[in-house]
Amino acid sequence: MVDAEKKQVLLVDSEAGYVSMLMRLLEERGFDVLTAVSSQGAFQKAESLDIDMVLLGEDISDSRGLDICQRLKNNRRTEHIPLILLTRETQSGLFIKGYRFGADDCLHKESDKEELFARMEVLWRRSNGVGRTAREDRQREVIHEINKIIDKGLVTPHFQPIYFIKPFRLFGLEILSRPMPGSFINTADDMFKFAIKYDMYYPLEMLCWQKAIEVIAACSRNEHLFFNCSPYIVENSKFQSIKDIFQRHNIPFNKVVLEITERSSIKQFDVFCRHLNQFRDTGFSFAVDDVGGGYASLESIVTTKPEIVKIDLHIVRNVHLDVLKQSVIKFIVAFCKDNQIVSVAEGVETKEEMDAIAALGVDAVQGYYLFRPTNELNLRQMKDLCVDFM
Repeated sequence: MVDAEKKQVLLVDSEAGYVSMLMRLLEERGFDVLTAVSSQGAFQKAESLDIDMVLLGEDISDSRGLDICQRLKNNRRTEHIPLILLTRETQSGLFIKGYRFGADDCLHKESDKEELFARMEVLWRRSNGVGRTAREDRQREVIHEINKIIDKGLVTPHFQPIYFIKPFRLFGLEILSRPMPGSFINTADDMFKFAIKYDMYYPLEMLCWQKAIEVIAACSRNEHLFFNCSPYIVENSKFQSIKDIFQRHNIPFNKVVLEITERSSIKQFDVFCRHLNQFRDTGFSFAVDDVGGGYASLESIVTTKPEIVKIDLHIVRNVHLDVLKQSVIKFIVAFCKDNQIVSVAEGVETKEEMDAIAALGVDAVQGYYLFRPTNELNLRQMKDLCVDFM
């Protein structure tokens, strides 16, 4: 099998359920997955980023997949990228059109996923050496852009509150970071994925933490602060030095929650556990995100022994309509209560979801229904919201 560790796959499709399912399968195989739901997003990412393959659905929100395929294959900057057209059509005529419009391969969405991976491998082997210069040029452009973001501090911190439900009160803030406007790397996911790929993740994440802490230190040190923290950082030899960032700004260690993400897997298990235990001994807490979303998060709970777990937003979505999702959340809540772990539901977007989450006994909640991420930290406004839910 072709080494997938550093392969970037662009998944272009507006069928949300299919995108979520396929994205998880690809990430489990070690691929970095970027997504686009519109023709504009597909062209922007394919033309400016370091893409190794495009998986293209037949119907996008604003265009036909065939038209996007043709444009990508007629563009000097993207013609070398292998492209597979994915369709739910059973008629062979669409496959013929796909090949005529430039697709390198066509496949039914219902096909066995091992078949998809095999087709991807064949295309990479077939294209080996083809477009090498274009790919190398693209890599240099991306590396230069990430370096510029780090050197010039071109990120903006955002903050999203997390609330305890009973009684309803502010628990803490999740720290998010986004690239500033003007960069062709225009989403946080893309920025961090490329930073990992080119071994620049640690300085980028430290920049994001530093800028967020400067804002927080000016107005509060009382709320718990959730910082995304991949195993890549925990295993880094410089990990111990991150304490200095908090000490310089008088942020108490017992207010810091390092949220272990699935951006990269644990590669040095002994180092990872030793560093976590050292930080826990000095007051830091740990959270695991996306719990309920797959085996990787369950493994993270066993490994990390977190003080907090965050329930995957895909389990939360429309939970009031889905008995199976309710059962999954009941299991997570019971597990948390048995082990003195705080449960947090992510991605709550409606009153119905909020009511269902509260009824299922989840401890805390965050999401657009309550408060959207903002780059203007106004703790008074965040706390005032508590009055509406008491």
